[in-house]
Parts: sequence; C-alpha cells; structure tokens
Amino acid sequence: MTKKYHFIFLTVFITAFSIVRGQEIQIFTLEDFDLMGDVKSCLVSTDYGKEEYDFNKKGFLTKSVTRYNDQDYDAVYYKYKNDDLLEKRSESYRNGVFDASTSIAHFYEIDSTDNLKIQERIFSYEKEFLDEYIYGFDEFGDLISIQRTNNNGTDVTLVEHKKFKGENTVTYLLNDAPVKSIRTSTLKPINKAAQRIVLTKEYLNGEENDAFEEVYTMDGRLMAQQEFEYNSKLKKFEPTTRTSYEYDEKGMLISEIAKRGAGIIKKEYIYQYDNSEVGNWIKQIVTPDNTYTTRKITYYPAETKVIKE
Repeated sequence: MTKKYHFIFLTVFITAFSIVRGQEIQIFTLEDFDLMGDVKSCLVSTDYGKEEYDFNKKGFLTKSVTRYNDQDYDAVYYKYKNDDLLEKRSESYRNGVFDASTSIAHFYEIDSTDNLKIQERIFSYEKEFLDEYIYGFDEFGDLISIQRTNNNGTDVTLVEHKKFKGENTVTYLLNDAPVKSIRTSTLKPINKAAQRIVLTKEYLNGEENDAFEEVYTMDGRLMAQQEFEYNSKLKKFEPTTRTSYEYDEKGMLISEIAKRGAGIIKKEYIYQYDNSEVGNWIKQIVTPDNTYTTRKITYYPAETKVIKE
C-alpha cells in the first residue's frame, strides 16, 4: 500500500471494497498509518468520527474499528501465522447490536508447493458462501491471475506483465477485456533527482474511462498527481486536476495545491508531536478549512535486556 500522507478511514474502505470485488491481498502495517516505533494502539479522533487501530509487536494491523457514534460501529479483525494473513473478519454493530446479516469473514490458505497460490473464501456470518478467489503467482512472485467463483459462475482476471525500454506495465484483463493498467517508469531529469512515474488507466466495458499519473521520489514520497478524463469524441485523455505536494525535513506533508483550469485550492498541514523517541504526530490541523485530527498513541513497554557477565 503506497502511503500518500493523508489519514483516511481505512476500515470503511477495506470492508466495502472487499464486498464489491476481490483485491490483491494486503497486510497493513504501522507505515500505512504514518506511525513509527513500537506502537500498540492508535485512537484517531476527527470532527466527523473516530478510528481505533491495534497492532502486534511486528507492526501488523490486528484490529480496526470505525465508530460513527456510541451505538454504531464497524470492526475488522486480522489473524496471522508466520507473517501470513490467515483470517479477516468484518463485523457490523448497529444500535449496539451485532448485525450478522452485514458481517463477513475471509479465510486464506497458502499453497507454495509449486508456484505460490493463495485461496480466499468469503462467508457471511450466517454461514452463507459468498465468493472464492484464487490468486496465482509466477516463479518470480508476480500475481498473474485472479479466479473468482460464486453462485453466478466463474470469472478469471489475467494479469499481464510487460517490460519495454525501462517501463513496466501491468494489465488486468477480466474475461479478456481490460479493467486496469499500471505503467511504471523512471524519469531522470537533468540536474534533478530521479523520479518514479506511475500511470494508471481504468476501463469501463473494455473501453478507456479515466486515468491518473503519479510522480514519486525514489524512496516512495508522492510529489504530484495528474488526473485525466477520457474524451470519447476525440478518443484521447485530457488533463483535469493536477495536485502537487510539499514536505518538511521530517518527510511530513505540509502543503497540497490542486489546480483545475483557473481554479486553485491550497491546503496547509500543521502538526504537533508526542514525546516518544520516534516522535509520532498527535495532532494535525488543516488550513484554511481549520479541520483537525488528533491521535492518542499507546506504545508497547520497552523490553528489559539482561546482560550476562
């Protein structure tokens, strides 16, 4: 997961996205939440809700809770074995009562006998089978296929990998029709640091629909994003909104400027930090909106080292 330095409500996104369609299996870690050090839990409060995140000592996310109010919330639980995700449970609570009809469980099995293969089976809490996904990988560890099976039949998404003149293009084809393509290349401007350019195109019914291009530093910091809309009459993509990002010496996002036509929207980010050795931020203020996010962070206690004489 590429960190974009925006704190978002991941739990809602993960749960909703999983219900709609399969995705490449992801394990979320402290880095995805802009956290460092031996963090045990993080309570996030904004003017529109609360999030709770728990992590194990390896920094893997084990639980996330989205609270809309005291009685309504969603929780996602993650279970691992040897750093592999074995189980994910998404539970919904409304009016303080568990709702089995909207809660689902994901179970994963890993087969590494030959090339890696991962099976994901999804059930409702009412024990109804919903979906099965089988992710196939090649000898290099690249995802090459996603097979989805449910009561409506079986669909196969093939994942093609092509390299040409320093560019790497990954194309997702659902029943032979393109769904998405991601082209990654490296740009080396004169007298400037090298940059990684990622162009993502999305398709609707096999036809080009929209696209966006992201510019990263080589260490993964997002510097700019250009959005495109497809002009079906002219048969080409046209640029719309371009957003640029600026960071401080700590690598924290401090400004965001979005330009669309003659319109410009600028946001600035101000932080307060805790007193831990790593210095995680505990308050983020966004101007000129004057919105805020606060975080209460709990750390694992430092382990006492025994020195043998």
